[in-house]
Amino acid sequence: MRVELVTTLKRQATKILADLHISKEPVLITEHGQPSAYLVDVEDYEFMQQRIAILEGVARGEQAIKNGNVFSNQEAKEKMSQWLK
Repeated sequence: MRVELVTTLKRQATKILADLHISKEPVLITEHGQPSAYLVDVEDYEFMQQRIAILEGVARGEQAIKNGNVFSNQEAKEKMSQWLK
C-alpha cells in the first residue's frame, strides 16, 4: 500500500489520482504522522459497498433465524409468489 503525506496530496493530487487509477492500489494519507484517510479507486469502493450490503443481509438473516423469525417452506413460496406478481 502506498503512503502519502496530506501535503503531498495537496501538491500532487492529479498525479496521485492518476497513479491510483492505473495501479488500483489504495493510498493511505497521513496527517501529522498519523493515518488520516484512504484513497481508493471508485470501482473498488463500489465493490466493497456491495460486499458489505451482502454481508449485512446475511447477518440479518442469521439474526432472524436466531430469534425464531422464520417461515416454513410453503409460507416462503406463498410470499415469493406474491412479490413476483
